[in-house]
Amino acid sequence: MKKLILTLVAALGLAAGAAHAAGGETIAWDKAPNKTNDLASLQNGAKVFVNYCLSCHSAAFMRFNRLRDIGLTEQQIKDNLLFTTEKVGETMKAAIDPKQAKAWFGANPPDLTVIARSRASSAGSGADYLYTYLRTYYRDDTKLTGWNNLVFPNVGMPHVLWELQGERRPVFEEHESHGQKTHVLKGWEQVSPGKMTPAQYDAAVGDLVNYMQWMAEPAQNTRIRVGVWVLIFLGFFTVIAWRLNAAFWKDVK
Repeated sequence: MKKLILTLVAALGLAAGAAHAAGGETIAWDKAPNKTNDLASLQNGAKVFVNYCLSCHSAAFMRFNRLRDIGLTEQQIKDNLLFTTEKVGETMKAAIDPKQAKAWFGANPPDLTVIARSRASSAGSGADYLYTYLRTYYRDDTKLTGWNNLVFPNVGMPHVLWELQGERRPVFEEHESHGQKTHVLKGWEQVSPGKMTPAQYDAAVGDLVNYMQWMAEPAQNTRIRVGVWVLIFLGFFTVIAWRLNAAFWKDVK
């Protein structure tokens, strides 16, 4: 019994140490704008997703014609979001050859259909992770891709949105706590400008993440809306059932 307790204590200590070490390598996640009811944001996010993400990533559980749910007509989908060989009823497939992707990046890029849900953790929602991740790339010439990321150190994915954001360098401050020196992110230095201002880029990434959050569960707004009415009905029915029960048993002593 004593050995079992010591083993459990040691395991908990190792887990806590690993979690602390992992947390020390990354930064706090920024709160993503939650605008899954904003059709204009969803439409712009879908455009950014198709133009920049579908080159390497797929969304194998999402069909193009489902975009009609965010206010796009079938003709708009064909004209603006489809390649010439694709059909509106097909799923969103990556343009890259999987063998080439594995050779270039070391692994096949993951499917992004439910990435906004699967990345959720105690640090925040999956949308918060994506919103912070896509805004914390910086140039690192020691990496094969030439890029690194504060949220995902040593990431294999290059910064596909760098033309929009430009090149930046993180600026750190040195803090000392309990005799140990740590580096805390102070801000960013713009090395070269992009096609967008920082505010415009943050808005574009917010739209992209907003779309990916919607894509992970297209019926989420309907679920929430129906769920509210279900709870109201159950509360009302509970009161009726309580009064009926009291009336039925009132003559029973």
